[in-house]
Amino acid sequence: MFKKDSTPSLADTKQFQPPWLLHTAASRSGILSLSKLWPWGVIDTRTQNTQEHELLAQGGITVVGSPTTPNTETSAHSPVLAEIMDVDIDSHGNYIHTLVIRNGGKSIEAEAQPRHNLVMTHGYFTGVGFFYRNYYDLSQVEGWDIYSIDWLGMGRSSRPTYKGCRAEGEDKRVSHAEEFFVESLEEWRKRMGIEKMTLCGHSFGGYMNSVYALKYPQHVEKLVLVSPIGLPEAPPDLEERMRNGYSPSNSDKPKDGEPPAAPNKPSMQRVMLFRTAMSLWDRNYTPQWLVRSTGPFSRRLIDWYIGRFSLLTEEQRRGMAA
Repeated sequence: MFKKDSTPSLADTKQFQPPWLLHTAASRSGILSLSKLWPWGVIDTRTQNTQEHELLAQGGITVVGSPTTPNTETSAHSPVLAEIMDVDIDSHGNYIHTLVIRNGGKSIEAEAQPRHNLVMTHGYFTGVGFFYRNYYDLSQVEGWDIYSIDWLGMGRSSRPTYKGCRAEGEDKRVSHAEEFFVESLEEWRKRMGIEKMTLCGHSFGGYMNSVYALKYPQHVEKLVLVSPIGLPEAPPDLEERMRNGYSPSNSDKPKDGEPPAAPNKPSMQRVMLFRTAMSLWDRNYTPQWLVRSTGPFSRRLIDWYIGRFSLLTEEQRRGMAA
């Protein structure tokens, strides 16, 4: 059921993919991709483990079996031990990468008495490391076990083929996407033996947690939504914005008693870029596909994306981008 984080051999090396890439229809359809013309180098599982452990250590978390020393600013009070495992969710080799902190991080053994379970799910294009600055403080709350997962197809979880079809229509495509993620979360819950859990999800994770709670309310104790996507009502001019490349902004919001102001007309370059991006998205090409296809130049795209988190130090940004 569990594949524990272990030291690999050279046979474990795999073709490089940034840790949050999601397989798409485009990656399996035979459409020409730069990554099929040029082997982009390799990164082995040992290096992936090291990078993940180092990032968690910056948040004061010690992964069992890791030689990495945690941040002394947080670890001075008490060491917080965590376990990393890959939880099998089916008979086809698919698994969900999981971080577990039990007993306040004092040990990794499960306690006999019932405890509250906090399950954290990240947003789109990220992974377990996104919450690395939160795990330590959360682990200090008495009576809670902490779990954090990489969504199926993202982070270091497995990447099964996604079978969504553009011709199905929007409602059915949305239903397929929800089923893909929600059912994998439910199977993970069963394998972990968790009867009830508090779900905490950011952005995309908040949306999927909400869908899960609607379908499996008997397993949800509480639902914590951190800037979730997809929950507010859509703007009345959403279709026009999507067609013409407008993006909502705070400057568009009218003051009390004033009619909505028309958004500034975007440049032709922005309109063309936006339409191209939406066209690719409709064909199951994702930002992860774009990063994967750029091979050795992908790090620049990732660094640009991580750079928006201005509060992070340079070392922390490197860890997030690893």
